[in-house]
Amino acid sequence: MDAKMSITVLPARKNASSANKDEENPKLRVAAYCRVSTDSDEQATSYDAQIEHYTNYINGHPDWKLAGIFADDGISGTNTKKREEFNRMIDECMAGSIDMIITKSISRFARNTLDCLKYIRQLKEKSIPVYFEKENINTMDSKGEVMLTIMASLAQQESQSLSQNVKLGLQYRYQQGEIQVNCNWFLGYTKDENKHLVVVPEEAEIVKRIYREYLEGASMLKIARGLEADGILNGAGRERWHTSNISQILRNEKYIGDALLQKTYTVDFLTKQRIKNNGLVPQYYVENSHEAIIPRGIFMQVQEELVRRRIVHTSPNGKNRVFSSSHCLSNVVFCGCCGEFYRRIHWYNRGKKSIVWRCISRLENTGLFCDARTVPESQIEQVLVAAINQTWCDKDTFLATLQRNIETVLESEKGQPLSDIDKRLAELQEELLKRTGARADYEDVAEEIYRLREDKQKLQLESAGRDEQKKRIADMGTFLREQPTAIAEYDEPLVRRLIEKVTVYEDKFTVEFKSGVTVDVDE
Repeated sequence: MDAKMSITVLPARKNASSANKDEENPKLRVAAYCRVSTDSDEQATSYDAQIEHYTNYINGHPDWKLAGIFADDGISGTNTKKREEFNRMIDECMAGSIDMIITKSISRFARNTLDCLKYIRQLKEKSIPVYFEKENINTMDSKGEVMLTIMASLAQQESQSLSQNVKLGLQYRYQQGEIQVNCNWFLGYTKDENKHLVVVPEEAEIVKRIYREYLEGASMLKIARGLEADGILNGAGRERWHTSNISQILRNEKYIGDALLQKTYTVDFLTKQRIKNNGLVPQYYVENSHEAIIPRGIFMQVQEELVRRRIVHTSPNGKNRVFSSSHCLSNVVFCGCCGEFYRRIHWYNRGKKSIVWRCISRLENTGLFCDARTVPESQIEQVLVAAINQTWCDKDTFLATLQRNIETVLESEKGQPLSDIDKRLAELQEELLKRTGARADYEDVAEEIYRLREDKQKLQLESAGRDEQKKRIADMGTFLREQPTAIAEYDEPLVRRLIEKVTVYEDKFTVEFKSGVTVDVDE
């Protein structure tokens, strides 16, 4: 007789892990994950409350065992890269140290649908459920993933809406002129109790030093090395200075009391990626928003000098000569034959070493024939002493020339005043608000605003240039009036202060002073 088929159902066990198979009543190792999105006092209270809640909740189940409380404080849920505790919890799960995870809600676990589903499925492969208290969803249930997908999508939409609200809030504050600066990395300023920028005197002196040395002819690298040698820390509190640190300080409008807001913007609320704003979203320029460290005229002179140093001189053969501050006379001595710079070189002639200056076109053999003479450095120094003394000996004539130069500069100041541009910009701002509110086209208004801002910057640069020229003329006049006797020897600081250009000819030198005075010194 055939045996009758018999089927015995072996029910699933709550915990069948090999790690606990020797225990009579194995306990489920349960971990809790909690997170708050900001580091404010209110959220900190919520954060502590969550930890206490889950500790009591898990310990209140006799068949559960606390496997840890994993908590990220002040971290956004849209991305898991910076959530250290979350990532550590997942690693513990993969290592077999956790059997179940409890969290308050899907939005606490993740506001990114892809991340949420990725980790849920990764945990399911290890038979590790995640229980969401608020939604009452267990990911190991048959309907769990369908519900989870829907709820995670809603959480992501909520996060996107929150991100948009934050953007609108920022734009409103920008329109009110409220600036946001991380002063932990910002040399020269800190914040008071009202979050307003205030000057730090010791740091402000460092900023002033950087601007002063740059206008005196020092390169960014030379300035950086000088700060390091003096043991001065950068804005991040580090001993190492980079040329990028110097460049950012020289270009930052906040040092004149202004602020350009929304220089960058977020392109993806999930990845938090920020890119430079090239006009795709509005920017806000706030003038006189806080106390200045650098006078506006000095700042504009530096901006002009930054442009000038990019390409100092285009040679007759088409080569661009960049700025050099390696020596007092670098980019100052010119060839009267071909217009090239003279370069300082160490020359060995019949076993004797000397320092001479020679036309670059001769040194580089560029094909441009130039037989300009080589000049010993000592001779150039003597020529400069002679030129300075020539102006001092005939000071009455040169002072009259300086007065005429001042009058020429003053005459050039006549033109469209800045006040007219500011008035028109104010009118355009009102027109822009009207059209934006009425959802009307404002492209023509935007174009005129940008054009007027360029005109304003140009006028400010020209004004700074005139101020610098007046300063140079006044400086030359002060020297001529106060110098008691002719100078006896070469004085490098005085040369940096007074001399603009030296042109070498076959039979003479032409020395041009920064005040606009020119003197010929015969061979």
